[in-house]
Amino acid sequence: MEVSVEGRPSVSYWGATKSATYGFIAALPLFLLYEVLILLVNGGRANQIRVGADVWIKQLLSVFGTYAMTALAILVLMIGVTVFVHERKKKIPIRFNFLGWLIGESAVYAIIVAFLVSAVVGLIFSMDLGSLHVGMVQGQEAEAPGMFMMVVLSIGAGLYEELIFRVVLVGSLSWVLYHWMGNKTAAYVVSALVGALIFSAVHYVGALGDAFTLSSFTFRFLFGLALNGIFLIRGFGVAAWTHALYDVLVVTHLLG
Repeated sequence: MEVSVEGRPSVSYWGATKSATYGFIAALPLFLLYEVLILLVNGGRANQIRVGADVWIKQLLSVFGTYAMTALAILVLMIGVTVFVHERKKKIPIRFNFLGWLIGESAVYAIIVAFLVSAVVGLIFSMDLGSLHVGMVQGQEAEAPGMFMMVVLSIGAGLYEELIFRVVLVGSLSWVLYHWMGNKTAAYVVSALVGALIFSAVHYVGALGDAFTLSSFTFRFLFGLALNGIFLIRGFGVAAWTHALYDVLVVTHLLG
């Protein structure tokens, strides 16, 4: 699928949706859904349940005190403006049907990743992965939330974990390795492997970290590796929606 912009060379769906412009556009629905729903499901409780990656970002913004959420909104706006200004010369077409196709593409990847990763880990360890799936989605929360809370956390994980582990970690690492090694493929492979190791290992760090098992570590490593590949090849928007839809499919299937 291609579109022509004011007589200029056409921009394909694949090229447009890999851009930072569509990464930002695709992230907005996830951001709004999560931030609104997480407030509703937590109610007025003092100790709110949130995605770990979300907590890390909010802690960085805590220097603004009661204005932390305002600071987050301003930060999101600044990122959006920066992205659109930076990519203005690329003439990326803004098409709502592209966003629909992006979500549909991500759903396909979510199903494929769920099947392949589960099959490989199940084959290696000869185990039922039901509890492992729930543990990965629930993450490091102290109490076991209900299904609706789990769905909301799934949306947040798709956004915030992809932002930290894919954009910041893998994106930065691949950029540094490419400029050091001069080989894009090698840089992508190394950054994907290292990023997956860190992504998996982080789940066992700290007082609320999960108890380490080789099966869960392998599962998270392979899941992170798949998301790293999707991010490097198809961009942040597709990776974020793939992660979110994968988690939502898992929790609704296991807890529904």
